[in-house]
Amino acid sequence: MTSTKTSRTRTTRTRTDARRHEARLLWHGNRGLFALLQAARHTGPVVRVPRLGWVVTDPVLARRVLNDHDHFGMNGEGGVGHLWTQLFGAEMGQFFGGARHTEVRTAARDLFTEDAARTLIDRSQGAHHADLARRLAAGESADVAGTARVLAGRMVADVLGLPADRPDGTYRALFGAGERLAALALGTAASTELDAATVDRARAIVEDITADVPAAYRTGGPGTLLGRCREIGLGLPMARGLATLLVIAGTETGASGTVRTVALVHDTGGQRALLDDPSLLDGAVREGLRVAAPAPVIGRHVVRDADIAGRTLRAGERVMVLTYLATNGAGPFDVRRPYVPETRQLWFGGGRHLCLGAAVARVQVARMLAALLAAGRPYTITHRRAARRVLVPSYAELRVTLAR
Repeated sequence: MTSTKTSRTRTTRTRTDARRHEARLLWHGNRGLFALLQAARHTGPVVRVPRLGWVVTDPVLARRVLNDHDHFGMNGEGGVGHLWTQLFGAEMGQFFGGARHTEVRTAARDLFTEDAARTLIDRSQGAHHADLARRLAAGESADVAGTARVLAGRMVADVLGLPADRPDGTYRALFGAGERLAALALGTAASTELDAATVDRARAIVEDITADVPAAYRTGGPGTLLGRCREIGLGLPMARGLATLLVIAGTETGASGTVRTVALVHDTGGQRALLDDPSLLDGAVREGLRVAAPAPVIGRHVVRDADIAGRTLRAGERVMVLTYLATNGAGPFDVRRPYVPETRQLWFGGGRHLCLGAAVARVQVARMLAALLAAGRPYTITHRRAARRVLVPSYAELRVTLAR
């Protein structure tokens, strides 16, 4: 009886520690988002918030909004398409809401299947994961956050068809540029309308991010996203916009989901379970992404009046789907938690805009966890530091070593 009580107390304590660390990430990364999430925990599933628009926290209703393309769109106030149109022009806006979007996804779909994702990650990151495992086994410590940033940059460069044989600093810089661009959206909670100065700063960052895109667009083969863009007649300006979008989606959210899952597994004691039963790995990846929800908010524009849970959302209004709350409602991180159908990968979005790189993200997390546990010993976090003023909450540093 005493042993059972002690075990339950330990489990409660570790889960509390994990939640505390996650809360600190949100607080340091984006205090406005932190305040919104705290307030929305005490509201109904759909509520109208002055200056922000409609806020949705229920997973079933969130999926309904994301799947309803007749009433909710990505262009217009509140949608990411509105931001991208201001940077890349009307053609980019049409991509988010038109047939071009379906054409591009159809043309590129085979680049992001489960098998393709494994091949991509092994090709672009495999040697680095092996080196990480070797260094840890030799008694060294490693910064998982720094490693994840470099690996995310290498993966994005590979899938786009950008040079993949450059020093780590090149891909660290690519990640940093994407982070700076994403950070410009921190002030868009009340409006996605950018002022002229912000647009100028954003376009300067885009120039850095896409410096190698024209050459890759001209020479990329069919196994690259830019090569596919050229093959279907997508112009270079649109290809630059898609490349920039992939840099942010593939680096910011990918690295955040990877590193935070590593921390969650550690903070909840889940690594011992993974060492004892490797078949739990896929569930641990799913749980990490569910709890971290690296895209904590997904915005939509109300295209035409819609009724949701007894509320009438009027055309022209905006909707904020709080995926962080919608997915975390199932409970704290639990490496043994079975599949939760209500959340069903909501952290990757939904509908025709479901993240094309979902399989890539899952493989990235799985490969990192496998590298950290390759020596058959638990890893210990010796130091952590939250990233500050970033769109996607994450760790700036997460240093680990293997337990003796």
